Amino acid sequence: MNVDALPPLRQVIAEHELAARKSLGQNFLLDLNLTAKIARQAGDLKECDVLEIGPGPGGLTRGLLSEGARRVLAVEKDARCLPALDQIAQAAPGRLQVINADALELDPLEHLTPPIRVAANLPYNIGTELLVRWLTPPEWPPFWQSLTLMFQREVAERIVAKPGSKTYGRLAVLSQWRSDARIVMTLPPEAFTPPPKISSAVVHLTALPEPRYPADPQTLQMVVARAFNQRRKMLRAALKGLAPDIEDRLIAAGIKPTDRAETVGLEQFCALARSFKA
Repeated sequence: MNVDALPPLRQVIAEHELAARKSLGQNFLLDLNLTAKIARQAGDLKECDVLEIGPGPGGLTRGLLSEGARRVLAVEKDARCLPALDQIAQAAPGRLQVINADALELDPLEHLTPPIRVAANLPYNIGTELLVRWLTPPEWPPFWQSLTLMFQREVAERIVAKPGSKTYGRLAVLSQWRSDARIVMTLPPEAFTPPPKISSAVVHLTALPEPRYPADPQTLQMVVARAFNQRRKMLRAALKGLAPDIEDRLIAAGIKPTDRAETVGLEQFCALARSFKA
């Protein structure tokens, strides 16, 4: 049996009693045409290992294998899903490794060979935390070439937001500092089982060889977090605890002390971060 000959996902879910659990942030995508389309958004996978977090019953896993992924490492916390994933592994000998683990506690690099891409319908309750981790490693370039990730649509819009918009914030700055980020698909609630209350979207992020502007990562994160934690305040007030001469530093970075964080561009935030590092 090959991957394309496996039984429909609804049958697999019924056979293994895989009702989605809210506590695990699970919403299963059962339409194999959609999962194949998401897999294609990850690019040419034939020479890549692919890291998948939260495969569930394996819809996207099948798509990644069918689209030619050299090898897939699927990290699944829910042990109920393991028999369904094992069935896929048997249909794709040597190309699928399944690890029963918490993705927040596992170092996947022990099991992957570069080049590496990440593709996942991320569990809603850990998606943002994983993204921030992947964007803020100790060294850059990161272990991944690209991330193709499903989020709640509002989170996806925060990743690609531009200065001046209500959704612009820390996530946009971190994402766009070191990657090209774009929304490549949107999906309605009814595409999932059970249907979530809001729409979802797939974001594709391609790692840049170098950050767009020089800055110390930890300093930039600190400045941006402070600025957006009090986004309604003028920056001279939101950042006053960082330095007694904060107004002078803001002006030197091309920022008006009366500006608010949501109006400040990435280049200016990086210039401000450099002033602290110096």
